[in-house]
Amino acid sequence: MDSLFDDEPGHEAAADDASPLAERMRPSSLEDFAGQAHLLGPGKPLRTAIEQDRVPSMILWGPPGVGKTTLARVVAAMTRSTFLTYSAVLSGIKELRDVMADAERARRSGRRTLLFVDEIHRFNKAQQDAFLPYVESGTITLIGATTENPSFEVNAALLSRMRVFVLEALSDEEIRSLVGRAAERIGRTLAEDASAAIVTFAGGDARSAYNLLELAAQSAPLEDGAIPGALVREVVQRRMVLYDKAGEEHFNIISALHKSIRNSDADAGLYWLARMLEAGEDPLYIARRLVRFASEDVGLADPGALGIALDARDAVHFLGMPEGSLALAECVIYLAAAPKSNSVYTAYSAVRDEVRSGRAAPVPLHLRNAPTRLMKDLDYGKGYQYAHDRPEGVADMDCLPGHLAGRRFYRGREAGRETDVLRRLEEARQKRGQSGRDTEDSQTP
Repeated sequence: MDSLFDDEPGHEAAADDASPLAERMRPSSLEDFAGQAHLLGPGKPLRTAIEQDRVPSMILWGPPGVGKTTLARVVAAMTRSTFLTYSAVLSGIKELRDVMADAERARRSGRRTLLFVDEIHRFNKAQQDAFLPYVESGTITLIGATTENPSFEVNAALLSRMRVFVLEALSDEEIRSLVGRAAERIGRTLAEDASAAIVTFAGGDARSAYNLLELAAQSAPLEDGAIPGALVREVVQRRMVLYDKAGEEHFNIISALHKSIRNSDADAGLYWLARMLEAGEDPLYIARRLVRFASEDVGLADPGALGIALDARDAVHFLGMPEGSLALAECVIYLAAAPKSNSVYTAYSAVRDEVRSGRAAPVPLHLRNAPTRLMKDLDYGKGYQYAHDRPEGVADMDCLPGHLAGRRFYRGREAGRETDVLRRLEEARQKRGQSGRDTEDSQTP
């Protein structure tokens, strides 16, 4: 447990010139705070709570570099609270209880404690539960910061006692303004293309923007004048794309890929594909999702789509990366262009629901095999009609259990080649004498 403030509550230790640029540029007041106008603009609830010294325990949820830690420090300074941080790695439950005892003594003497927990989503259930009684009693004001959805990562009991504020990535103009002020502070100037490059590579992350500027400044002699864009791109070399393979962004982006292809948008599909591949996603994971898509969303409208997806999987497995990326890209374009039908998905879902919730009816006797005399005597196989012996190739015979006779689970749509599938199945139904006998309650939601 370590304090980031001097003994005088609310006074932050000044960052010296040896500190990282991001630390030196950290604002100390709401007036200097960049972005988050939806939370901190005049009259907004969070700003009002801070100004009126009625700050609740809260979760600050947002991407990296948008000011979660800075905002917590500003809150502590403006409310004259002692600011403490707690680390799940460096501290345990015993250390927390010791600090809580100090916070309780401070409260009785009129001093408040603001406890900041960065990356609260990484804390286990026991650690999160340990905060609960102190939040309830008002011993501390707890501010947790997270890049992950708190609905999934924070215990429900603790979350219910805290307000969630969503911080947004900074706009390009906000990043450009911050970088300009930082360049002035270190006595450097930026060429226009250098400023634009930093804004692009930062992706709304102020900390990343400051780090890029600092690295570029260290690489460019002062006498060379303005820092050029080429130097920024050289420093970056390869952009680190925001993507957490184990976190929410992973599921957000794979969802975006799936839904873009479903909407026949090949350009968006390729974009989300590249976002995943360039961030280091397992290409076979993507291939598996594309195989699933071929069955779920294209289905019988283009049965060849499944083969295309399986071929892409095999190509990735055979070639490896980066060569395999083109096979995945080809598959994405094909699936986006293909006619769409989810009838296979809805049909199987209906059957699955029936199997799970309905009765397990015995197989009709005429469909059972009869390899022994006893089984024949019990009428196994009796009445079975061999379809190939019928002139139409279809026997007038029900193949569902009696209580499901006439039930239709598959209801296709006239899309691509599925139109032919529908026609052939309807012709077979008529030959079985089932036309008009199907039950309508088999419609899937």
